[in-house]
Amino acid sequence: MFFSTLAIVISLLLLMYLAYRGYSVLLLAPLMATLAVLLSGDIALMLPIYTETFMSALGGYLLKFFPIFLLGALFGQLMADSGAASAIANWITRVLGVRHAILTVVLACGLLTYGGVSLFVVAFAIYPIARELFRAAAIPKRLIPAAIALGSFTFTMTALPGTPAIQNAIPIPYFGTNAFAAPGLGIIAALIMFGVGWWWLNGRALRAQTAGEGYGEHDESREANLTPEGDSRPVDGMPFMLAITPLVLVIGINALFTYAIFPRLDMSALSAAYPELQVANQTGLWAIIIALLTACAWLVLTRLRHWQSLQDTLNRGALGSMLPIFNTASEVGYGAVIASLAGFAILRDAVLGVAPGNPLVSEAVAMTTLAGITGSSSGGLSIALQTLGSDYLALAEQAGIAPELMHRVAVLAAGGFDTLPHCGAVITLLSICGLTHRQSYLNIAMVTIIIPMLALISVITLGSLFGAF
Repeated sequence: MFFSTLAIVISLLLLMYLAYRGYSVLLLAPLMATLAVLLSGDIALMLPIYTETFMSALGGYLLKFFPIFLLGALFGQLMADSGAASAIANWITRVLGVRHAILTVVLACGLLTYGGVSLFVVAFAIYPIARELFRAAAIPKRLIPAAIALGSFTFTMTALPGTPAIQNAIPIPYFGTNAFAAPGLGIIAALIMFGVGWWWLNGRALRAQTAGEGYGEHDESREANLTPEGDSRPVDGMPFMLAITPLVLVIGINALFTYAIFPRLDMSALSAAYPELQVANQTGLWAIIIALLTACAWLVLTRLRHWQSLQDTLNRGALGSMLPIFNTASEVGYGAVIASLAGFAILRDAVLGVAPGNPLVSEAVAMTTLAGITGSSSGGLSIALQTLGSDYLALAEQAGIAPELMHRVAVLAAGGFDTLPHCGAVITLLSICGLTHRQSYLNIAMVTIIIPMLALISVITLGSLFGAF
């Protein structure tokens, strides 16, 4: 048992290190799972565990979440290539101006990501605008990644009710909840992340101004001259009201189906046709799918005459979903293999034993730890719920804790240590900005780890005292 547990720890550490070094999770996940099995002494089970356990978990994850990844990537590409993303960012820039450069960047990123645009698309779209704003305001360039991260990686990803981010969708089938779970607590967490994060960045900018630092001299040839899906060709001149409509559609239609349409529908025929279908665990996902599909269709139809190459946009959007979904699904497969080993029982009992009587704390520790190890909020959240989701739901029922509160805490926790230095999103963001970890990571960590953990602690405290609201 001890050697099996040690094997799991070694494989996890290697997964974290090699992911930081840039190796693909598509290769790392099965290889590290195989290493854990090998070190555990179960050599005869290596191939069956891969074909039956790893691939079954990977396939099951694809069945649940592939439509969300596909439509999310497609919507992000449509927003970028239609000119809607840049139109929204430019409008906020005109309204707030150079004097509020940090707030402009945070709000532009937040509005786009809350509306369903991929954080990678947002980073590529907003960075050129942020660069000019920060230069004009004499704010150090090293603060740009933190400002983009605050608007893209934090409150719109894990806290605001109804966000279509994949992190907010993952707990739905495990807890039978929806994207609006614990909306009051989510808003409180969002206000903490946004308010304290903005205060921190403004303080850093003021301190730099006092020191006479300015924007700084930078070799901009180091910036990644790329787009997330290929050669983007945005359409210029899109009116702001037209540009923001698809974002409103995503949130509005999601809420409409979640609270007005699905609760009034008689789903008994579905249960009869699909006996194994748990309708209550799927309607939250169905609402997000319908919302994203409607917004994508709206963008295509209303801008039909303006596309330079609609086929190219659709193809790049679809292909852009492949790597994220298979990376995360591979991590889920890895988690399933780890959970099948004898040594996992020790780790599971240790995690579940954290803060006995309060599964919220135990859940938060499990989610944020695995998110930190994998360098991915969606990956860590998926592994944790795949292996421990049913345990936490049972503990919540015993303690009288609402599944909606478990949902919100799980998502907030996954958005904590996920941005450790080896995180792929952080590495990509720094590459876009042409900066290094040494120059910018401290402020990124402050707004994406320290302050979100403060928000998480606040939600757990309020949830323990007053329940989900």
